[in-house]
Amino acid sequence: MVDENKRLSYLDAGVDIGAGNELVKRIKPSIKKTIRPGTVSSIGGFGGLFDPKAAGFKDPILVAATDGVGTKLKIAIETKQLSTIGIDLVAMCVNDLICQGAEPLFFLDYFATGNLILEDAEQIIGGIATGCEEAGCALIGGETAEMPGMYSGEDFDLAGFSVGAVERGDEFPRSTNDGDIIIGLSSDGIHSNGYSLVRKIVETSGLKWTDKAPFQDLPLSKALLKPTKLYVKQCLKLMSLSGIKAFAHITGGGLTENIVRTLTKGQGLEINLSSWQLAPIFKWLSDTGGVDKLEMLKTFNCGIGMTIICSPSSQDNVFSLLEKLGEQPIIIGRVTSSGTVKYSGNFA
Repeated sequence: MVDENKRLSYLDAGVDIGAGNELVKRIKPSIKKTIRPGTVSSIGGFGGLFDPKAAGFKDPILVAATDGVGTKLKIAIETKQLSTIGIDLVAMCVNDLICQGAEPLFFLDYFATGNLILEDAEQIIGGIATGCEEAGCALIGGETAEMPGMYSGEDFDLAGFSVGAVERGDEFPRSTNDGDIIIGLSSDGIHSNGYSLVRKIVETSGLKWTDKAPFQDLPLSKALLKPTKLYVKQCLKLMSLSGIKAFAHITGGGLTENIVRTLTKGQGLEINLSSWQLAPIFKWLSDTGGVDKLEMLKTFNCGIGMTIICSPSSQDNVFSLLEKLGEQPIIIGRVTSSGTVKYSGNFA
């Protein structure tokens, strides 16, 4: 016989189903803003529905991407600055999709925490909705998992999943040639890679998150939490131009590894480090942490968040379009037949 005084519930185990239901109600207005052509269902079902034909595609190839935000989350958690980390999550996925030539269509998130705090979760998912709205993709579902014992205190983790589409035959990357130029688009700081090293450097510097950043007139935490830049709209417009060969999202592996992934087999590249000025945040990381140039290049984006490879004859049209979109493109290098990655010059 069960002792009436020892009856247990899910709430006793630390999981509040009522809070989860309340969260869904709270985030519905934000999610509604992400609805786009092709959206068939909203949140609440067992799966999200999307119709590529209603989005304008005739013979689509689907492209999927998944990612997280890494240990940048630790800074957000420790400082309770949660409103933009969702933008990072979206950007890390959709910026990858665009490199395959795919227009982002929809997004789903996975939010796991030890203790569901409604106000915090609302901020986080609100940021995800903002990122989706900026990227033009619908937030059609997700999962909020309350897992006491798995995550301690107010720790949480985020993962994102996005699906895009490209018409069959229009996929990227395309064949690159010796002499093609590499154009760089600026990043908005560190984005979402290398934060384990960032946090180690901050620790050794003796600075607190509330201290003024040595490289910017902001609190250190706020400067380091600047969200990842979205490149979707710029790259989608560039795809209409002739001579565009490839896009590379500069994430883990930095310039050293990501551009190479887009090249034709046997090709290499040369990057002129003098072609752009290293932002103060990267100079501070390098100087304070004693991080050498090659380590910086393979760990961080070093100020270049997206690259475009195009034929030399397309340069003027590419620059003109990007400048109209508010970008300041720069030529950072070229494709070679060397089969290796070479760097010339030094950071300005």
